[in-house]
Amino acid sequence: MRGLHTQVSELRKSVFVEVARIAYESENVKDDLEALPYKISPTEVPKFGDNIYQERAVSAERARLAMGLSLRPANRPVHITSGLDRSTVDEVYYEPPLMQVIPSACAACEDNVYEVSNLCRNCLSHNCIEVCPVGAMEMVDGHSKIDREKCIKCGKCKAACPYDAIGKRVRPCALSCGVKAIGSDELGRATIDADKCLSCGMCMVNCPFGAIADKSQFFQMIRAMRDGQKVIAEIAPAYIGQFGPEATKDKIYAALKLLGFEEVYEVALGADIGCVSEARDYVENVIHGDKEFALTSCCPSWAMLAKTFFPEVKDHLSLELTPMVATARSIKKKHPDAKVVFIGPCAAKKLEAMRRTVRSDVDFVITFEELDAIFTAKGIVPADVESHGSLHDATGAGRGYAVAGGVMGAIRKCMEEYYPDEVLVSEHYEGLADCKTALLLAKNGKKKGVLIEGMACPGGCVAGAGTLIEVNKAKKEIDKMVAASTKAVPPQELKDIELS
Repeated sequence: MRGLHTQVSELRKSVFVEVARIAYESENVKDDLEALPYKISPTEVPKFGDNIYQERAVSAERARLAMGLSLRPANRPVHITSGLDRSTVDEVYYEPPLMQVIPSACAACEDNVYEVSNLCRNCLSHNCIEVCPVGAMEMVDGHSKIDREKCIKCGKCKAACPYDAIGKRVRPCALSCGVKAIGSDELGRATIDADKCLSCGMCMVNCPFGAIADKSQFFQMIRAMRDGQKVIAEIAPAYIGQFGPEATKDKIYAALKLLGFEEVYEVALGADIGCVSEARDYVENVIHGDKEFALTSCCPSWAMLAKTFFPEVKDHLSLELTPMVATARSIKKKHPDAKVVFIGPCAAKKLEAMRRTVRSDVDFVITFEELDAIFTAKGIVPADVESHGSLHDATGAGRGYAVAGGVMGAIRKCMEEYYPDEVLVSEHYEGLADCKTALLLAKNGKKKGVLIEGMACPGGCVAGAGTLIEVNKAKKEIDKMVAASTKAVPPQELKDIELS
C-alpha cells in the first residue's frame, strides 16, 4: 500500500539501497552481492518475519531482480551472482518475464475460499444452511461449518448470514489482477501467467508478503554514469510530492543534477506533443473521418490489453508516440551520444522500453521507488538540497497526464483552444478489469464517436507500482502543479514536430 511504511517496503528499499551502493562503490561486485543478504540481516535475529534463513533467501532473490536477473531455480544450486557478467553491461535489457513471484516469500494464500468466523451466533433460523444448494453447511458444536469438499463457492451462505459471520478469503495478488493472470503451483504458491500478464505491477503492490517483485535496471544506469557516460533524465509528472512535501520541483531538479545527470527534462513535454496531435486526429479521423472510435496509447498495459485481448480494436489505438518515447526522441535529437533514462511511477514502462522501436530512444527505466533508494545510497535528501534551476519544459495540460482522466482533460483543453466548434465525446477507465469492459463494449460497437482513455492503475500514473505516497495525496499534488503551470495549453505547432 503506497504511503504506508511497512516491513515489505523497508525490505525492498534495503535491497535497492545496497545494490545502488555496490553500483557506485564496489570494486568486487560478485563478492559484495553474495554478501548482501548477510549485510541486510547480520544477526541470527530476523528483522522481517520469524525465520532468518528465509529472510536471507528472499533478500538474495530480491538482489538478483534488482540486478535485472531472473530468479534462481529451486531444484538446483545456483549462486546469487550467476549470470552477473551478462547483466552488468549498460546495453542490457530485461529478460522476460518482468514480474516474478519469489517462492521463498510466498505464503501460499488460499484463494476463493469461504469460511465461518467466530462471529457465528448459532441463530435459530440457520439461514446459511437453508440457502446452501449442495448441503455443504452443517452445525458443529453450536457453530456453522462449511464442508470444503462439497462447497461450490456460490457465496449464498455469506449473503444470507445476518451477522456477516461468513467471510470469503481471496488471494490479494489475484484480486488485484484485472486480467486473471495469477494462478497457483503444486504447492499452492502464486504463479504469474506470462502470456496474460501486462506488467502493471498491481499484484506486486498488493501482496502483503512482498512475494512479487519486478526486475530493475538502475545498477546498469549507475555504472554508465560512474564510467563517465553522458546520462540524461526524463522524469514523469507524477514525481511531484513523491519525495516529501518539501521536495519541490526545483529541489528535485537539483537533486537529480547532484546525482550526476547531465540534463533533466519533463516527460510532460512529450505529453504536450501527444495531446495536440491526438486532438487533431480525433477531429479529423473520428468526427470528420471514418474511424468509429479512438483509444489513447500512453499507458503501456492498456495498450497491450487492447493488442493482446482485443486484437479487433488494436487499429483504433493512437499512433502517437507515448510521452516517454516522444520526450526521449526529442532528447536524442539534441544529444545523440547520450543515454536517456525514464524516471517514473510505472513498472510496465520497463517493458515498453524493450520494444525494438523504442530501444534506441530509452536506454534505462527506473521507478520513483528505485530513485528514492539511489538518493539514500548517495546520502541525498531532496528536500534539503539547495535549489538551482527548475523544470519548465511543459504545460499544465501535459502535466495532468499523471492522473486518471488527465489525458482526456489535456485533449479537451487543446480542442477548446484550437477546435472550438467541435465537441469531444470522451470516457476514461482505470484498472484493467474496467478497461477490459470498455474494450469489449467498443469491440461490440457501443462506443461510436468516443475517445477512450485507459489507465491500468486505479487512479492513473500517480497510482503506479513504483510510487511512494498515498494516491489521493499524489492527485492533489498534481492538481496544484497543473494549476500553477505558466502555460495551460501547448502551442498548436507542436503537432508538426519531427521526431521520426
